Amino acid sequence: MEYKNIVVAVDGSKASEKAFEKSLNIAKRNNARLILSHVVDSRTFATAEAYDRTLAERAESYAKELLDTYVDNAKLAGVEDLVRCVEYGSPKVKIAKDIAKDFDADLIICGATGMNAVERFLIGSVSESITRYANCDVLVVR
Repeated sequence: MEYKNIVVAVDGSKASEKAFEKSLNIAKRNNARLILSHVVDSRTFATAEAYDRTLAERAESYAKELLDTYVDNAKLAGVEDLVRCVEYGSPKVKIAKDIAKDFDADLIICGATGMNAVERFLIGSVSESITRYANCDVLVVR
């Protein structure tokens, strides 16, 4: 099978770094478009924003810097067809249902664990949710 549109979910964690590295090889091998996606989990700062109005700005700034770094690294690795995607909401929903659909993804790559261990323990991991709800292939990188 050949992949043409690959979504890689990145959040700055070690697991997403490994997923990104794997995505570079797959994108080059398939001459595919690589969609670098980061979902700002707006639920985590919704209530805290009443006390600190800069949280949304800082989250957006972090997302931009994070994707800039991944884009630079992808170009250095020889991947030219790159798309940046920053969304707001729940990563569990956005990646599998919205981002993959919007970019006609035929593969989603994500890390086995992300940054939020408490949420993973309480309601399941993002990678688990992606594998459950995606309409395309999913590669979970350990």
